Amino acid sequence: MSNNPTEAQPEEDPSVAARLARLQNDYENSGMRRTVEGVLVVHEHNHPHVLMLQIANSFFKLPGDYLRPGEDEIEGLKTRLDERLAPVTNAFNNIAGATSVTPSDQDWEIGECLSVWWRPNFETFMYPYIPAHVTKPKEQKKIFLVQLPEKKVLSVPKNMKLLAVPLFELYDNAQRYGPQLSAIPHLLSRFNFIYEK
Repeated sequence: MSNNPTEAQPEEDPSVAARLARLQNDYENSGMRRTVEGVLVVHEHNHPHVLMLQIANSFFKLPGDYLRPGEDEIEGLKTRLDERLAPVTNAFNNIAGATSVTPSDQDWEIGECLSVWWRPNFETFMYPYIPAHVTKPKEQKKIFLVQLPEKKVLSVPKNMKLLAVPLFELYDNAQRYGPQLSAIPHLLSRFNFIYEK
């Protein structure tokens, strides 16, 4: 697997504090934020790996982002995956000998919801449940399993890296990846992976 960089796609916020301030402002304008992310599983060396974006050598995230108010979760996730991972097509790509990609080739197959996380306040912590004392959570994040097609060209912004992180690296490693990402091996444990040679 190799990275195919596109133009830099800066994060909207320069810091965590700025992100939480924007969340608070958006909450006042639109209510609870809904976020969708995808778990894309690939097999390397007969072991499942999860595709993740790495930013600044220390921050890891699943591909996805927040939805606009009223936007459908599945269609919104497909749009966010295209924004983050689909190559930018233009006339130069076709002249350079790249094969053209039809819309059906680009369509993502969104599977079941693996988990739902809740942000009760304008803080960094999210929980896999709504705490009893919280009546108006500030954010809901749904993580979906995404089936990759047999062949798919992926491209990432220049300021990010696309990594295939093995499940054994994620497992019980909340210190490095955080509680949401380190829970992925638990969420995937009910699936039986079949490796084709």
